[in-house]
Amino acid sequence: MPTTKTLREGSTRKRAAILSAARELFLADGFDRSSVDAVAARAEVSKRTVYDYFGDKHTLLQAVVDAVGESLITTIRRTLDDTLTDLAEDADLEDALVTFSMRIATDMLGSAEYATLQRLVRTESGHLPHRGYNSMADTPDEALAERLAALAAAGLLDVPDPRLAADQFIALTFGVTLDRLGSANAAEDTRVRPLVVEGVRTFLRAYRTM
Repeated sequence: MPTTKTLREGSTRKRAAILSAARELFLADGFDRSSVDAVAARAEVSKRTVYDYFGDKHTLLQAVVDAVGESLITTIRRTLDDTLTDLAEDADLEDALVTFSMRIATDMLGSAEYATLQRLVRTESGHLPHRGYNSMADTPDEALAERLAALAAAGLLDVPDPRLAADQFIALTFGVTLDRLGSANAAEDTRVRPLVVEGVRTFLRAYRTM
């Protein structure tokens, strides 16, 4: 079996087919009951190709989790670009932050991708590099911090520490919602929006420029 250093990059199509097949099987049958033979058959590649591309089944599981995380990060970055870029004036800021939060609460937290990530991390944690493995790590928080810093540079916010401000924004919006409702999925619960709006207003009372 090849070492990590000698794993093939291979074709994008084959890698995607293997990841898709593995994701379907891990979700349907679980890690232990999903064989490399079954992954190969569903992806329509040889068993050797699966090993050449990913090395072993544990690495394949991690690759599946990482791929889902990357998809969610893309959603976050796209939402930031759509909602918190080129704001004309301070009057737009509250609406923009609420729109951003609600888009995340529906497009991300209400997505099949997010449900997949949560399920795989919860049920297969013993097969990932460490318990609580998070393929997204701090990337979403850092992306939000960068955008808050840009809003500060535009004179709309007073943000001495953008990363701290991002952490507090997340806590005031999604953190409060998760604590109160057990979910921040706005697609399933109309009570999410009022909590998000109040969280945004509390954030702006602390960080909006005078």
